[in-house]
Order: sequence, then C-alpha cells, then structure tokens
Amino acid sequence: MLNLRDFTETELEALVREAGQPAYRAGQLFKWAQSGARSFDSMTDIPKNLRAFLSERYTVTPPVELKKQVARDGTRKYLWGLSDGNCIETVLMEYKHGYSVCVSTQAGCRMGCVFCASTKGGFVRNLTPGEILEQVLYAGLDAGVRVSNIVLMGTGEPLDNLDAVLKFIQLVHNEKGLGIGERHISLSTSGLVDRIYELEKQALQITLSISLHAPNNTLRSQIMPVNRRWPVEELLAACRSYTEKTHRRISYEYALIRGFNDTDACARELVSLLRGQLAHVNLIRLNEIAESPLRPSTTETTQRFCNILNKSGVTATVRRRLGFDIDASCGQLRRKFELNGGM
Repeated sequence: MLNLRDFTETELEALVREAGQPAYRAGQLFKWAQSGARSFDSMTDIPKNLRAFLSERYTVTPPVELKKQVARDGTRKYLWGLSDGNCIETVLMEYKHGYSVCVSTQAGCRMGCVFCASTKGGFVRNLTPGEILEQVLYAGLDAGVRVSNIVLMGTGEPLDNLDAVLKFIQLVHNEKGLGIGERHISLSTSGLVDRIYELEKQALQITLSISLHAPNNTLRSQIMPVNRRWPVEELLAACRSYTEKTHRRISYEYALIRGFNDTDACARELVSLLRGQLAHVNLIRLNEIAESPLRPSTTETTQRFCNILNKSGVTATVRRRLGFDIDASCGQLRRKFELNGGM
C-alpha cells in the first residue's frame, strides 16, 4: 500500500475528494501524518468512514526500530526495518545549534566508493520521500527533541534519487509539518555532474556538499569510480556554475587517508583547485571499515593539512567526530546486520 507520508497537501486534497470528503480534510491528514501518527484510528478528528477508506488503501505504519545505539557523546544511530524487509540507517547528533539528523536516501548504494560501507552490499532500491521523512520524524520523536537540521548524507547517493529527494525537501519544509527551512538542509553528493546542473535549476537555498576526497583525477579515480565518468575538472565547473546561480557556498568534504591523500603536496594541489571560490573544506579523519585496508590520517597530519589550506586562503575546518564508538559513519551498522544475518 502507498505511504500517506509520500503525499503533499495538494495531493491529499485530490485523495479526499476521491473519498467524497471536503478539501479541508487534506490539511488535517497532512498534520497527522507529519506529526508521527502510527495508525488511522489515532486520527481522532477524522471521520470513521474516511479512516476506513484510508486504511484499505494507504498506510502510516512507521519503520521498525531493529537496533539503536547510543554513543558516549549522545549520538544515536538507528537501524530501521522497512515494509519490504530492507533496512536503512539514521543518525541523530547534538550540536550547539541544535539537533541534526543524517538520513539515508537509498537502500544500498551504486557509487562504489572504496572507503564507504554503504556500497559494499550493492544497490537495492530508492527510498520514497515519505521513507526519508520518517527517519527525521521518528528519530526526533524517539529522542524527545526537535530536529532543526537535516543532512542528506547517509546510505545512498541523494542525486541518484533526485525526484524523491526534492519532494522530501518540499514535505519537510511545509510549516504544517516539521517546518525545517532549506538553509537548514545539507545535501551531499559524490559528484553526479548532470544532476548538479538539474539541482541548480531548482534554485533551492540548501547547502550543497561535494564528496571530493582527492585533489586530482589519478587519486580520486582510485577511490571513487564516479570520477571516471565525471572527472575533477567537470565537477568543479558544475560547482562554480551552481554557486553563480544560487549564491550559496559549497562545502567540500575531504576524508584524510593515511599516506594516500594527506600529503603537503595534496594540500597545495587542493588549494590551487579551490582558492578564490565560495567554498569551505570539511576535513574528515577517515572512518575505518573492516573490509578496507585504508586507515585514517594521524591527528598531527590532519592539523597540518588544515593549516596549509587556511594559510593559503582556503577556509577549512576539521569535522568533529561524533558517534565514533557506535560505528556512526555511513552504512556500518546496516552492513554488520546483513553480514550477521540480523542482530
């Protein structure tokens, strides 16, 4: 059955007309769905005949919490079971500015980045807008907090599921629902250049994050197969175009891998790529995964790399590591669940 949380308020108006109900019922249904109602029977101001109509055709059943891990720093990682038996991950993090949720956009991933656990089991399917939204909704409800920021950086490539992601942003932005503004939403991509141009046309005020991770094609193609289709030069050209059209600063994610992309020469090459652009470099000490020989750079190397960028006019910071003790990076919990046949 179709998930009622996939519907915009306008789409719900057509639904209630089909059921012979007045248009204002759509607003009521939207609020119930967006507030986390787990059944139609709980929607007390909806008439019984409409509830019966909906229960025969639609669902508001939430995902099943298969596992939850809570880190010493308060970070929560959820493994959700979907209605078709697939599972996805969500991470809830606390910052000074509030609570941020990192959501998945696909079950599995087809990008094949060698340092990421999300892609090890391959791609299964895209998530629907409602399935993405439910991660924000139920993580916040479980923790008893109001989510203020969303990061589309969990399992999957968001631009590989662009239509659903755009609808999700529309849903979560609605003031009758969670009411999270576009400037509080960040979307991370491995570099699907054609989709970056499509996203640019939407004129959204979200933050675009680019998973760069290397300053040249030789290194990047070794760890990110997407670079063989869209090399660094084409990716940076798309980013410059995006900034010109949206006037939004782009964040470049750079996972520092010991002895691979963390040298002073790499730092200087990265400077030559980004200096003069409206850009910020988010340096990340690599999260190790069991199936990869790659190891994170040392703290000293990370800081030296950061200093080279900043002294050369490229703004850079080192990302705070949250949830390190609970495998909070992309795909790790889901992968363990799959390999162990459930936990």
